[in-house]
Amino acid sequence: MEGMVLKAGLLLQIVLSSLILVHGNISPEVLLQKDDSKEEFPPCKTCKLYVESFLKGIEKTAKGNFAGGDTAWEEEKQKIYAKSEVRLIEIQEKMCSEVSGFLDQCHNFAADIESEIEEWWFKVQHSKAKDSDLYTWLCINKLKRCCPVDHYGADCKPCLGFPNVCFGNGKCKGNGTRKGNGQCVCNKEYTGELCNECNTGYFQSYKDEKTILCSKCHASCESGCSTGGPKGCTKCKSGWAADKDIGCYDINECSDENICSGNQFCVNTEGSYRCMQCDPSCNGCHGDGPDMCEACAEGYKLQQNICINTQAKSQNTNENLYRYGVYVGLCVATYIIFQKNVFIASIVGVVVAIYVSVAEYILNDKTAAFDPPSIITKHLFGK
Repeated sequence: MEGMVLKAGLLLQIVLSSLILVHGNISPEVLLQKDDSKEEFPPCKTCKLYVESFLKGIEKTAKGNFAGGDTAWEEEKQKIYAKSEVRLIEIQEKMCSEVSGFLDQCHNFAADIESEIEEWWFKVQHSKAKDSDLYTWLCINKLKRCCPVDHYGADCKPCLGFPNVCFGNGKCKGNGTRKGNGQCVCNKEYTGELCNECNTGYFQSYKDEKTILCSKCHASCESGCSTGGPKGCTKCKSGWAADKDIGCYDINECSDENICSGNQFCVNTEGSYRCMQCDPSCNGCHGDGPDMCEACAEGYKLQQNICINTQAKSQNTNENLYRYGVYVGLCVATYIIFQKNVFIASIVGVVVAIYVSVAEYILNDKTAAFDPPSIITKHLFGK
């Protein structure tokens, strides 16, 4: 026996020495250290997750291995199985897989509370005692890892405002756990120790003994308001002006013709404005598009209140002349061939006619797909 122990010790030293050679100057204590980098769930959350998994196991094993109680014998066996150790073991074997990263912690927790679970399973769960449900009995009363809802801290004290905690407008710090201080963390609309006051930028739209409702002030309000809408503002934001009859109204910055620089036009927005670039055809404009120009840019000409690209138009004219020249050339060539051979000239004439038809169709209908057979059929036969 002693020889085996010595051999095992020698093997461990060899392994550690190899690891030191691989990893550098690392002490054996560091190599044997437990990895605590993996984050664990807090105590109350651990107990809650365990209970949820256990209760799901109870639900899954509710019928056991029986068909459903068709006979008195099966019904009797079912009653025995419901409270049996066999069922408890089946539940425990299949637990803790529902939550990612919880399996190891759950198994360790289950091992620590094995006697408590057996006590609840065999003695407590079927009793009529108060607080006999698993969560209350185990997590709150037995292990003291959690508190009842709306309670906090080591002694499970009531949260502020209990039972109307934080007026329903916030959360209690440490609610349901053995931690926290019970103070209210208010929703953004509310403030005050009990979250029973309206925060800056909100006004009180409803209130009774147990409830307060705060609504957002109008977009034109600077710091606060007394009621909804622009008339309720205590002060108007920049970009808005005050009027005694209508309250805060939007200033139209675009009424200043020089507010935008260069080749831009102004678009008014609520409380502000935006400068947009004019169309490339414009030299100054009062809106978007070639029909909103104050004057046409170089290379463009005003036609029917729209600035047209004269260079592109000239290019199109040249292209049209070239195209028609090609057509005339083809016709002349066909005529010359006709003088020598009527049959060949007829074939060439048909080909030229098809070519001209297809070319003109594609140029006039740029959205049409290039499908010569269908185009030829449509022009020759009208289908």
